[in-house]
Amino acid sequence: MNVFNRIITILVAIVLFLAAVFAAVFPLLTLDWLGRIAASWRDYLAYWDANARYVSVAVRSGLVVIAVVLFGLLMFLELRRRRAGTVQVVTSEGSTAAVVTDSISQRLAHQIDRLADVISVSPKVTGRGRTVHIDLDLETGPEIDVPMKSDEVVAVVREVVEDRMGLLLGKVKVRIRHAPYPQGAEE
Repeated sequence: MNVFNRIITILVAIVLFLAAVFAAVFPLLTLDWLGRIAASWRDYLAYWDANARYVSVAVRSGLVVIAVVLFGLLMFLELRRRRAGTVQVVTSEGSTAAVVTDSISQRLAHQIDRLADVISVSPKVTGRGRTVHIDLDLETGPEIDVPMKSDEVVAVVREVVEDRMGLLLGKVKVRIRHAPYPQGAEE
């Protein structure tokens, strides 16, 4: 739904921007054009009201129903409470459980934050079936060995997700941002 919302928002913003620029550059032409459109719609609706009153009322009623259903559906989809993402765990005994992805995020954040030179961690966990995909944003000290720290973080992720939680690990992406050097520190 987010992609749909962004596309609609961008299109509406572009149309409003172009309309505002056109109205600012050609104000009299814009007002004349809008007046002619309004007059033609008034004449068109008056014709249908006079010659086919029931058809006119039915069409307008149908448009109202379509608008209410369409916008009601969009509002429902936008405002409904989202289900927490879950990942399925199957034990060796054959039982199943569902783990909420927020719980996986909290556990990963706690374990990775305990590593040396890690200042902060922000995991994003998505799951499909039993597979877990993880995006990590790390803030580290400025002097770390990036490949070594990345391997260490991935090893912790693998241990937590596969060994301790019994899930299948999919993709792991680690983005490292270094903290700034302290003021007055010699490099």
